[in-house]
Amino acid sequence: MQRQELTLKQQQRLSPLQILTIKLMELPVQELEQRVRTELEENPVLDDTPDSGQDRDEDTRDVSLDEISDEDYIPAYKTRVNNWGKDPRPEYNTFSVKESFSDSLRDQLAYRNLDEHRQRIGDFLIGSLDSSGYLRRGVSLLVDDLAFHFGIQTTEEEVEEVLHIIQEFEPAGVGARDLRECLLIQLRAKAQTPDVVNATRVLEEQFEEFSNRHFGRVMSRLSLSEDELKAAKACISKLNPRPGGQIDDSYDDQAQQVVPDFVLKQDGDSLSFTMPRFNIPELRVNSKYAEMLMAAKNGSDREQKEAVTFVKQKLDSAKWFVEALKQRQNTLQKTMQAILDYQHDYFLDGDESNLRPMVLKDIAGITGFDISTISRVVNSKYIETHFGIFPLKYFFSEGMENSEGDSVSTRELKKALQECVDAEDKRKPLTDEQLVDEMGRRGYKVARRTIAKYRSQLGIPHASWRKEI
Repeated sequence: MQRQELTLKQQQRLSPLQILTIKLMELPVQELEQRVRTELEENPVLDDTPDSGQDRDEDTRDVSLDEISDEDYIPAYKTRVNNWGKDPRPEYNTFSVKESFSDSLRDQLAYRNLDEHRQRIGDFLIGSLDSSGYLRRGVSLLVDDLAFHFGIQTTEEEVEEVLHIIQEFEPAGVGARDLRECLLIQLRAKAQTPDVVNATRVLEEQFEEFSNRHFGRVMSRLSLSEDELKAAKACISKLNPRPGGQIDDSYDDQAQQVVPDFVLKQDGDSLSFTMPRFNIPELRVNSKYAEMLMAAKNGSDREQKEAVTFVKQKLDSAKWFVEALKQRQNTLQKTMQAILDYQHDYFLDGDESNLRPMVLKDIAGITGFDISTISRVVNSKYIETHFGIFPLKYFFSEGMENSEGDSVSTRELKKALQECVDAEDKRKPLTDEQLVDEMGRRGYKVARRTIAKYRSQLGIPHASWRKEI
């Protein structure tokens, strides 16, 4: 037996304004500016041309959007956006942070006189490198990938040939298949001094013994003195085992240029900030055009009626856009102020020991915003301070308690761990268990697995690899 039932469901749907605000919230300032440019191009109701006042009739008055009632079906056609301050296009500073790793390699590839076939192979190899700059897949598999996925017919010899070209690029060591090859590529690019030659011999002939710290066997088999091996080891220790980038657990920055969204201002112990690049647009409606469209509204011509409907839709869109920008500005200001207040002592001088543990939930509680909103705000946003330029993500870190029960940030713990390693006897490096004890003497209660985790994140090798002759 079939039955029909009527049920009511309550669903929460985001309004067009909320959706637009969320989208604008995520944009860094450069992308936001482009978004505004796009809106200006697509919406004829919006205009950002500076008003000189020379072409205006005496009877024409600028009217705020808020002065036009929604009941007045026809808004004015011409509006003004004053979002640039006195100077319609003020200069702003951009800061080079880090060029995209892949883009840098592709630029270098473009300078090589390669035919289109080899260029495509090179582009594929660059795209196959991992974040450390290594090529982890075998050449035969790469040949298959090129054929099956891209229709590029090639041979292992040809792929090797292009790979060797990439291995000549900067940073030195990129494109290696393993650590040994990575280090050897870097040594071969150096001036071939006796120390560099000995270091190359060590890696080519005694890599396993050297890796396992069997220095006596290395010296015996290569007929090197202790001083010669020390000098060779010093050469190797200065090489970069991860040419693709540095370890940083706080953020992954691939932007080529950064425009700070905030600029920190300090007056003694008083801190404030500005948002110099983008101000709230002031949308104005020219009553001259409002009168023109009102006349069109009262007319009976069908085309006039359609024009009225079109302008009404565009005006609604303009209102949403400006309101979304206002909400974005307000949210960014409240969030940055909360971060500034929470990390006040740190922002005074940039001392990491003053960086308090802080998570998204803390700032959400202060501002009253959702955690997801705070996440969108801090993503891809930067602040310029007197001690550097930082992404807002940098100021967030988990916390742990020290021996006195006070909460300390993981950044402070990492700094203390680095100091312990820097101060150790390199002939007898501290093991992770000994580092736990040393951190305990400094007032930090840390488990061995935490030490291993932080050591890895800081790029500090295991004790056996830190041992010196």
